[in-house]
Amino acid sequence: MFEAPVQRLIDELARLPGIGRKSAQRLAFHLLHIEEADAVRLGSSIIDLRREVRLCSRCFNVTSDEECSICRDLRRDPTVLCVVERAQDIPVIEGTQEFSGRYHVLGGAISPIEGIGPDQLRMRELVARIDQEGVAEVIAATNPTVEGDATALYLARLLKPLGVRVTQLASGLPVGGDLDYADEVTLGRALVGRQEL
Repeated sequence: MFEAPVQRLIDELARLPGIGRKSAQRLAFHLLHIEEADAVRLGSSIIDLRREVRLCSRCFNVTSDEECSICRDLRRDPTVLCVVERAQDIPVIEGTQEFSGRYHVLGGAISPIEGIGPDQLRMRELVARIDQEGVAEVIAATNPTVEGDATALYLARLLKPLGVRVTQLASGLPVGGDLDYADEVTLGRALVGRQEL
C-alpha cells in the first residue's frame, strides 16, 4: 500500500503490543516528519536497549549490571520478597514508597490454557533464594486475575512447608470510589478482606 520503507516500519510497529494498524500508520508518519537527529536517537536507544539491558542474576528485574540496583541496595530488607509477574510491575510497587524489601520476577503467571505451568516460571530460583537469603516472608503481588490467583495459591502451597510466611496483596474498593460502580467480584473481595476500625 505504501512505499516499501514506510510499509516495513508500519508492519514492525503493528507487531508491538497495544499498537494496531491505524496507530502504527500514525506513528510511522509522525516519525517520517520528525528531525533526523530525533529519529536517529530513537533508533539508537532501541539498539542500546537490546545490547545493554539484561535480567538481574538474582531477582530477574531488568538491569544493565549483573544485579539490579534494588538487589544491590544494602538498605533493603532481604528477609521480605515481593513476588511479581513481570519486571514492569516493580515500578508500580516502588511508587507507593511502602515496600522496602526485595523482589522476585516470575516471568508470568500460571495459565494452563496458554501452556504455562510452574516449570515455565522462575519458581526453582525463588525456592533457592528462600534458603540462601534467609527469606521470612513472601508477598504474592500477582495480578487479581484467575491466573494471578492460581499463581499466588501455588506459591503458598510451595513455600509454606519451608516455614515462609506467604501473604497476598489486599484487594477491594478503590479510595474515593462509589459502591454503585463496584463490580460484584471487587465488592466481594472487599467484604472478605474487611478490617476492624
